[in-house]
Amino acid sequence: MLPEEDIIFSKYLQKCGIPIDEFSIGPFTMAIFGGAGDLSRRKLMPSIFNLYCNKELYKGFSVVGVDMREMDDNQYRSMMKDAVREFSEGPFDEDQWYEFIRHVYYLTSKLENDDTYERVRKKIDQVTVPASNGLKDVIYYLAVPPGVAPLVVGKLKEHDLCKGPFNTKVIVEKPFGVDRKSAVALNRTLTGAFKEEQIYRIDHYLGKETVQNILFFRSSNAIFEQFWNHQYIDNVQITVAEDIGIEHRGEFYEQSGVVRDIVQSHVMQLLGMVAMELPTGFKADFIRDEKVKVLRSIREMDNAYIDAFTVSGQYGPGKIKGQDVPGYRQEQNVSPASNVPTFFAGKFYIDNLRWGRVPFYVRTGKRLPRRVTEICIQFKRLPLRLLGRDCDAFDPNILILTIQPDERISLRLGVKYPYSHNQLYSVSMTFNYRETFKTGFSQPYELLLADCIKGDLTLFVREDGIEEMWGIVDPVTARWESFPVKQFPNYGAGTWGPPEALKLLEQDGRSWITD
Repeated sequence: MLPEEDIIFSKYLQKCGIPIDEFSIGPFTMAIFGGAGDLSRRKLMPSIFNLYCNKELYKGFSVVGVDMREMDDNQYRSMMKDAVREFSEGPFDEDQWYEFIRHVYYLTSKLENDDTYERVRKKIDQVTVPASNGLKDVIYYLAVPPGVAPLVVGKLKEHDLCKGPFNTKVIVEKPFGVDRKSAVALNRTLTGAFKEEQIYRIDHYLGKETVQNILFFRSSNAIFEQFWNHQYIDNVQITVAEDIGIEHRGEFYEQSGVVRDIVQSHVMQLLGMVAMELPTGFKADFIRDEKVKVLRSIREMDNAYIDAFTVSGQYGPGKIKGQDVPGYRQEQNVSPASNVPTFFAGKFYIDNLRWGRVPFYVRTGKRLPRRVTEICIQFKRLPLRLLGRDCDAFDPNILILTIQPDERISLRLGVKYPYSHNQLYSVSMTFNYRETFKTGFSQPYELLLADCIKGDLTLFVREDGIEEMWGIVDPVTARWESFPVKQFPNYGAGTWGPPEALKLLEQDGRSWITD
């Protein structure tokens, strides 16, 4: 029987009048192309196992890893056990693993070979339990390099594995192309094989609780929603900072850089979630429609604008948490003369009635002082000085949505300092998810995988959204690649980027907000 406080809380939750779509998890098979790779080991298998332990998977599920590494089922299961032990959060449950692993299989196959897909078909037929409608639900996860994804999709289509004998979905990992042209080509490949409602373009940032809560926070708190516009907001700042370097991804980063890796995807998604109009309902396409409207409203940037209001950076050697770390050019698989940027700062405008003339400042980079992702919404100061000349300077109200590493929402307020003579003091009112709900949250991949299995597209990126995001950043990458910075590296590891990033706001009479 539930404790009294849980019963009260449960009744309170039921008061919500928002209609919720009915989703359920039935039997399915997930075929992971790239099933022995790094993503499968670090994210996918630990997430699927955690879903199983949390009783969120129907007993008739199966997972089939497909990769070129020579292994049988038992060897693959052993490798995945080691991976789950290493990368899954929380204690490892041996009994649960014994039950779970009986659902996991492996096929040694080269993805370019036709017989691979015939073997996949046979394995799916062998292990998949039909759903109540008699169809076999199958999910293809493309845990492969971006250049390989079109090959796999083409082979699935060629062998009639997309729309024919199975009820299918396909999960595609970012990056979705390297520019708008390649993204359009990839989308055409995908929609030539699958319907748009079968395609799940995954961005794990959208699986974070604070990001999802932005809409609920606005729609359920009138004191904020009525001020969520240019009349009351001075500026919005989005920071996506990492203290790590590029780690083992030197070859990838040399081809992508920070704009393609982070700005085009994570940053644009966060900007869209903050700036979008409240949807008419909480259905997937209602929400995705509003995000696309925001992306289409972002002011186009010509070369003069890019030169004036964007900042490029690359980290050199320095210290992180007291430890010496190398510069980008000293990383493995990186050219010693590389001009690839690892830092971006820029100013964006959204030209619509809600946000006209409000600057959105963005910064993101590798080897910054600490790992933090947050959205800071700075409200306008009052037009008059208060309480005489003793209070000339006072801090503005700032709403801070912290997404990682600690999920919380805080509001900075001005109060009178005790026993002072009209002296203002800035304090924070903070709501912390973990402390309030006394629980941790599922990792983003767990949530997104569960949503895909259930058929909920809300947190996945639609075709037009991908193309709009690329359209925003393509002029920046084209300009930077035409005129690369000659003085790289231009910021030391463990700093907040090049000095020009500070000047970007200082020239507007503002400064970066640090919590």
